[in-house]
Amino acid sequence: MPNIPICTDFVSLLAIRTTAGGAEVLLLKRNSYPAHSWCQVAGRIEAGETAWQAALRELCEETGLVPRALYSGDICEQFYEPKQDALMIAPVFVAVIDPEAQVVLNHEHSACCWESFDAAREMVSFGGQRRVLQAVEEEFVKRPPSAHLRIEV
Repeated sequence: MPNIPICTDFVSLLAIRTTAGGAEVLLLKRNSYPAHSWCQVAGRIEAGETAWQAALRELCEETGLVPRALYSGDICEQFYEPKQDALMIAPVFVAVIDPEAQVVLNHEHSACCWESFDAAREMVSFGGQRRVLQAVEEEFVKRPPSAHLRIEV
């Protein structure tokens, strides 16, 4: 019986900040597949990296941001990828960003914006993204995150 492969070689990261207007999450507009869609920071785990190290590297490469704190999001993003006929599962990380920090995009994205969680859920293309946004808002915005999820970098 054929099996669907499970791919777990990438990470997902939500950058969040708190301003006078409330909690915001960073969205990036992709240049490649799925082109022109809004997404969070994501990328492949390179040889010798842990998942959290890959998330931190991708945050820096894609946005130039350095987090004030990094957490395991205690959730995985998952979806079926028809091009690879694979189930994709990525651990989610949460980076707390200083509100004054400036985003410097790399070539992978054409635009960025800080949005409320409600607005972000309306902007992203996929249900999995909306579920991750909802979970992160519940566990990192509406209540203090568990100290057990903090990653010392």
